Amino acid sequence: MDNKLLRIAAIISGISGIVILFSVVLPIVSYQSISNQKYPSLLSPIVQSTSKVTLEEVDYTKASNWFIDNKDTSFSTSSISHYVISISKLGIKKATVTIGGEDLSGSLVQYPGTALPGKNGNAVIFGHSILPQFYDPEDYLSIFSTLPTLDEGDEIQLDYDGVVYKYIVEKMFEVLPSDIGVLEQDKSDSFLTLVTCVPPGHPLKPKRLIIRARIVPIEQANANISN
Repeated sequence: MDNKLLRIAAIISGISGIVILFSVVLPIVSYQSISNQKYPSLLSPIVQSTSKVTLEEVDYTKASNWFIDNKDTSFSTSSISHYVISISKLGIKKATVTIGGEDLSGSLVQYPGTALPGKNGNAVIFGHSILPQFYDPEDYLSIFSTLPTLDEGDEIQLDYDGVVYKYIVEKMFEVLPSDIGVLEQDKSDSFLTLVTCVPPGHPLKPKRLIIRARIVPIEQANANISN
């Protein structure tokens, strides 16, 4: 009887292990399959760095570790501490964006030196991601886990200093951690860039997903509201 129970326990343990492994690997493989179609260019069309990409394990809850060539950037907190972002498609409502901090376990983080919301330039926001089945829009460790489901034309809202700014997604692509061109400033308009590590849940986080949006003119946004 004891041997029979041990065999049953071993079978159950084996099945449980397979289920757990499948639940971890499937989202990563699935994302890779979808990304090959949705983001046909793996590398950024903006800049290619000659720096060697390393896939060693690092602490990705710190924003300063996300790009290889940004170690001289100061991530100290700004005198203007934070604002909020909402992405209705992802169920994100008034999530806190810290300006200049780097702790992605407690908030989203705006990359130091990038434009403030509504200003000409490029506001760059980092957000952490994990396996999508554990997505929780109120948990900053998982808040950007479903960012890959955004599409061109989707709306993102920033509430900064009492003013609501609306942005529309224009581009989506992937870059390597050495491609810091996505952090550069384009003063021709007000842009928003959302960044997370992909595939979501991958232990080495080898790529960065870039969502690039452009501001909707205030008069146009007001017209849409009145209609």
